[in-house]
Amino acid sequence: MEDSENLLPSLLCREDESCLNEQYHHKDENLGFCFVSESDSEYIEMLIQKEAVFQSIADNPSEKSERSWLKCARGDAVKWILETRALFGFHFRTAYLSLIYFDRFFSTRSIDNGKLWAIRLLSVACLSLAAKMEECEVPALSEYHVEEYNFEGNVIQRMELLVLNTLEWKMSCATPFAYLNYFTAKFCGEFRHKELVTRAVELILAVMEEINVVEHRPSIIAAAAVLAAYDYQLTRKRLEIKMNAVPSWGSLEKEHALSCYGLLKSKTARLIIYPDSLSTRSSLIDVLDDSTITSSVGKKRRLSYIDGDQHCPLPKIHKS
Repeated sequence: MEDSENLLPSLLCREDESCLNEQYHHKDENLGFCFVSESDSEYIEMLIQKEAVFQSIADNPSEKSERSWLKCARGDAVKWILETRALFGFHFRTAYLSLIYFDRFFSTRSIDNGKLWAIRLLSVACLSLAAKMEECEVPALSEYHVEEYNFEGNVIQRMELLVLNTLEWKMSCATPFAYLNYFTAKFCGEFRHKELVTRAVELILAVMEEINVVEHRPSIIAAAAVLAAYDYQLTRKRLEIKMNAVPSWGSLEKEHALSCYGLLKSKTARLIIYPDSLSTRSSLIDVLDDSTITSSVGKKRRLSYIDGDQHCPLPKIHKS
């Protein structure tokens, strides 16, 4: 017993509150230009190397009939996630991480056509799990509202467990927001740093609905967003010169970044012509403080509701 008591002090966390601010030591309090030190570069390179979970998902011809329905349902899910993020004041990384869970889930499972309630329940579970990973304070499950359905807390919890098991409990992933300061400094120097980061965030949020985020490495999405925010009319040669600043990227990564840049060009033009068309502007503190990242397929299985479809939630009844 005495040995156990003597062991306890060595297991206690010895950090004081000043340590909580160490990760922000390189940031200007006015959120201006961020100097990229050697340690910053090493950390970013480490994150890039750990993006192995993001890979191209093989095309399955048998799923083509499902794509139209799923694409529409996924679009609604993204919209709900972004609206709920704003409602609760979550970081942008939390919304993106929830979509990573959502798309990873569909890389191994599928949901029957028309089961919109299951998509909505999955959206709630993914956002709730992402919030538990990224936010200091999380709302109770009863506070997640979906207009069409009333999901009880125990139902959401069972879906959370299904997501965790499907993803093999591998929940720590970097998001594009972790790389924005790094790539802005690398590609653009001090040139319009705040403006570029803000616009890059808008581009990332705008493109989330159109791409499967699991098929696009976060670092590549971030780099393409920064380059498109900087100049959406860069030549291939100029792009390649700028991307040479990322030492770990080979020809495959550069080609992928070029493809993403092309996808974002039209989004950038829209932001310039209609600057208020994307209502995603938020405090830069929300964006630039987004550097807290914890590091971290086979045949699809069709999702069967845990207790059978007879227990699926009934739609809300709107009284006149």
